[in-house]
Parts: sequence; C-alpha cells; structure tokens
Amino acid sequence: MIELDNGVTIEQGVFMKLNNEIEIADFLKAVNAAKGEVWLESTQGDRYNLKSTLSRYVAFGALIENHGAELELFCANSNDESLFYNFFDKHPEAL
Repeated sequence: MIELDNGVTIEQGVFMKLNNEIEIADFLKAVNAAKGEVWLESTQGDRYNLKSTLSRYVAFGALIENHGAELELFCANSNDESLFYNFFDKHPEAL
C-alpha cells in the first residue's frame, strides 16, 4: 500500500478502479510519458492497451458507461508508477 500526499491510499501494482470523473487530458499525459506499456483490465479479463489509440477509445467508452469500477490500471514498467501516483495525487476524484 502506498499513501499519497492527499491521504489517499492505493495498492501497489493495481493502482485504481477508475470512475467516470477522470481528467482525461492529464491522465493521457501520464500514459504518454510512461516508458513501458500501460493498460486497463476489466474484471472479465479484457485488456485495453492505453498506448493504442483505438484501445483508448474502447476503454474510455467503458468509463462513460459507468464501468470504471470494473477497470484496474497496470504498468509494465514499475518506474512508470510514479507518473500515476502524481496524477492521483492531483486528481483524487479519479479513484
């Protein structure tokens, strides 16, 4: 578990279950800055590669349909995790 500056605690490795109030522009900045793969995974096992534009549309469509609580964020490169910790610290409403 990691505690952010704003007091929110998140599990390491599985960062969040998204809600549909995510700040997409800032979220995509973090995705684009990541060196490794970043993906969302549904409870049904569907994976949405966020480095792929097409997959982004499908993933954000799922968010809009209020399936965010079923999506978990993963990073292949553990060094990229800090990008998302900073995002969640700035946008706790996304958790």
